[in-house]
Amino acid sequence: MNRPKNVTQLSTETFDICIIGGGASGAGCALDAALRGYKVALIDRKDFASETSSRSTKLIHGGVRYLEQAFMKLDLGQLKQVRHGLEERRIVLKNAPHLAHPLALLTPVFSWFEGLYYGIGLKIYDWFANDSTLPKGKWLTKKEVLKRMPTLRKETLHSAVLYYDGQLDDARYCLALAQSASEKGVVVANYVEVTGFVKNEDSQLSSALVTDTLSDQSFAIQSRIFINCTGTFADTIRHMANPKLPVRMRPSKGVHVVLPFETLNSTDAMLIPKTSDGRVVFAIPFEGKLLVGTTDTEYKNPELEPILIEEEVDFLLETLRPYVKKLPERQDVQAGFGGLRPLLAADPTKSTKRLTRDHEVEHDDVSNLVSLLGGKWTTYRLMAKDTLDKVDELFGENKACLTADYPLAGSIGYEPEAWKLIKEQTALSEETCRQINGRYGSRYPEIITLITQNPDLAQRLVPAYPYLWAEVIYAVQHEMAVSPRDILARRLRLEITDWQATLQCLPVVCDLMEKELNWSSETREKMEKTYAEQLQVYCKSAGLL
Repeated sequence: MNRPKNVTQLSTETFDICIIGGGASGAGCALDAALRGYKVALIDRKDFASETSSRSTKLIHGGVRYLEQAFMKLDLGQLKQVRHGLEERRIVLKNAPHLAHPLALLTPVFSWFEGLYYGIGLKIYDWFANDSTLPKGKWLTKKEVLKRMPTLRKETLHSAVLYYDGQLDDARYCLALAQSASEKGVVVANYVEVTGFVKNEDSQLSSALVTDTLSDQSFAIQSRIFINCTGTFADTIRHMANPKLPVRMRPSKGVHVVLPFETLNSTDAMLIPKTSDGRVVFAIPFEGKLLVGTTDTEYKNPELEPILIEEEVDFLLETLRPYVKKLPERQDVQAGFGGLRPLLAADPTKSTKRLTRDHEVEHDDVSNLVSLLGGKWTTYRLMAKDTLDKVDELFGENKACLTADYPLAGSIGYEPEAWKLIKEQTALSEETCRQINGRYGSRYPEIITLITQNPDLAQRLVPAYPYLWAEVIYAVQHEMAVSPRDILARRLRLEITDWQATLQCLPVVCDLMEKELNWSSETREKMEKTYAEQLQVYCKSAGLL
């Protein structure tokens, strides 16, 4: 993933397909298109997975909430969404086992009737999945529950229903898709923004006018067809191509707070099935912390970054209150993040909580733009398949989709126990070795090589976390990271788990990047100052300052 070389290719070559948007759906489309033999470009105006695709609940699931709504309201659309999610869950887990794994979830209940109700629902969920790769759910006694999750409130707990879904590192999974696409010949570049289109005599798109926002260089990308995979920003690209198209997107904001792992003190997750706003909330172990979310509120201006605010912190903490012995205080919150769901505005009268997460492939006959609208992380591959099937149809082709059985970057030869080999070869802690194996999979030797060449790179960025100097160098050299936030928010996940630790290690990260990217002292100072100010805004908005 050589960015300067790729930008040159974008400006000088002609492509079959140019994909706009480097999130899960765009990277998924790029890999699918490359495997079908097309010449492909993939661009994003920011970094890969910098928006919705790095700010999910980190679950791979069919959606137990959608299943309940499907039966309660006889909604076949919700049922279809659950079925698609459960079918794709198995594939997401299989294709990148270093980045995705099964996760046990407990649903605490306060009465025999509640246990029966949720037990039957989750049995149906298991049956609907028809997936032998995950353990089956069961109804646990109070004693069994407290053994697995000792911090739950004993006085009111009756029992809990256990079931299984999947968990992933969303940003790194998206990066693995982009890497895999790149290795199949896709010309990939982040920080390339579309500013307009050029049309031929038939008013159809022939090239995209873009700006490399790092160099401020503008040029045109020529392509036979353009695919719009920009999520909540899809209407912007659609209206650039054809101003007469109706508005389709209705963004919804969801936020998470990050608490100490000891809040639940369990490797299991918890599903809270009832909240005051009529949805479910998850409490999920991730990167040694506990993510709690998500909310669902309509969001009018997607150009403004959705950030955590005090009222949302209080709502999520209050949602935990009936379940835990000791309710965390606001000062226990260590970080948080907000994201936008790319919901389709099929019915403007529905609240965003009632809109499905299904997707739609739209082809505009006037401009020839193809737009992938809606959807969710779990079904990214199916979304990409449907999109490329449409492109095949427009090209008069009929090519097979090969992504269901295509192992992603880092998964070929991956061994869960390879952390032991890393420990034998280095003086690193077990925690660090496990983390390296989980982040890079079978490509971990490249990190070890950097440390062997320069032992200083074995140092931790911050003492409390197992992130190494070497990983900063690797992210710049091999993962197209060009800013400290690319590294600390997405290549490593420190920004979403600990804001103060992120601020603490920011100078070191900037020093390492300055040398690797030949920054001027002014650029280095600006990078550190801008990001530090951003983090301070997040802390203040969440009521943590």
